[in-house]
Amino acid sequence: MTQTWLVTAFFFALLLLLLYVGFLVLSPFLVPITWALILALLTYPIYSWLERKLRGRSTLAAFLIIAALTLLVIAPGLEIAWFLSDDAVALVKTVRSLFKQDEIGHWSQRAWARQLLGWWDMLALRLGDLKIDWKELLMQGTQATSSFLVSQVAGVAQNVLLFSVNFIVTLFTLFFFLRDGASIVRHIQHLLPMDREHQERLFKNIVDAVTAVVHGSLVVAMVQGLLAGAAYWAVGVPFSVLWGVVTAFMALLPVGGSALVSVPAAIYLFLQGESVRAVILLVWCLGFVGSVDNFLKPMLIGNRLGLPVLFLFFGILGGVALFGTLGIILGPALFALLRALLDLYLQEYAGAKTPPPENDIGKQD
Repeated sequence: MTQTWLVTAFFFALLLLLLYVGFLVLSPFLVPITWALILALLTYPIYSWLERKLRGRSTLAAFLIIAALTLLVIAPGLEIAWFLSDDAVALVKTVRSLFKQDEIGHWSQRAWARQLLGWWDMLALRLGDLKIDWKELLMQGTQATSSFLVSQVAGVAQNVLLFSVNFIVTLFTLFFFLRDGASIVRHIQHLLPMDREHQERLFKNIVDAVTAVVHGSLVVAMVQGLLAGAAYWAVGVPFSVLWGVVTAFMALLPVGGSALVSVPAAIYLFLQGESVRAVILLVWCLGFVGSVDNFLKPMLIGNRLGLPVLFLFFGILGGVALFGTLGIILGPALFALLRALLDLYLQEYAGAKTPPPENDIGKQD
């Protein structure tokens, strides 16, 4: 018995050690591996269909999927960047023109500008009474800001390089996930101490969660970008296409969302003296565009996963805080997996107790 116990303890200690070392080896690549896994779950039905059409040539089918994804990401990305570059360049020219002498004189004639200048003169007098050299403070702040921006140039270059490396690693890993995915899943199923039915249910919940979150988030972001972009064009915000695309990307964020673009756009209209248009844009974007996800996400994500809106909200918000961008997908997916495990517990270990009707919850006698 003693020898058997020692052998068992040594085996599990060595297994845990190797698992930990393996995690350390893979930790620099966890983000691209996770993205590859998500893409594999999304594209595996297409891969399976393509493999059947190619009569079992799994390597060729996986290669074609990788090539198609590369074209779908790079080609439209370059096209959109080229299309938006004209708006971006024009935007920069417009901002620069604001600092020309004639434009400054034009802005200074506005009532709100004169009022701000009056407040600034009063503040400058107060600072002078306190013997505070605000010009020196402004110069120091400007120098510190410029130094910070210069120091970030290297960081931007490193981020571009890191993104390129992660993109290549993701595609490389995705190729093997597609080609060998069925074998990998079978090996994982053999390791789980569950019967086949429960294993399939858990895997199905994971696939449904990832698919629902990705599809739902993209659809909601595109709808919000289109609605906001149309509003920008209707009220006369310049570069409406550019800001519509930016709004769609901002809509993917769990906090702020489309308001991060629509509110500054409304402020711009207000500064231009277009108060009515600014109010219309705010009411439309904050009242309607910002609330689109309140009924689209529960319909596209929450109902499909069987998650209440509250858990869906905290799943996305907490997931982003814990995992970064991946948390938008991993947070709700983890809650969906937890729900599946709780259902399995109720069915197998808790006697399948029937929950009380919703109308009886919180009801007082």
